[in-house]
Amino acid sequence: MIGFDRYDVILTAIAASLLGGASLGLATALTVRTGIAAGALVATLLIYEAIYRNPPLPPSDARIRAALVVWHVGLVVLLLDLYFG
Repeated sequence: MIGFDRYDVILTAIAASLLGGASLGLATALTVRTGIAAGALVATLLIYEAIYRNPPLPPSDARIRAALVVWHVGLVVLLLDLYFG
């Protein structure tokens, strides 16, 4: 049996939240983009849990900052596209 650690579960939950948001958009009156944006907001909470509350690397590591910047730039682009698109 394959063992999963905490970060495997968090990565799976991030993917599930994005797929769940897209499914929500397909199954309801919401647009798919709105559903994905909702899933991305849930995924952001999981990112904070994995990076800030229980980081795999020391908090001073530059890779943590880089990961947060990349995630938030992508989230802002998604939300701007939702608003203006």
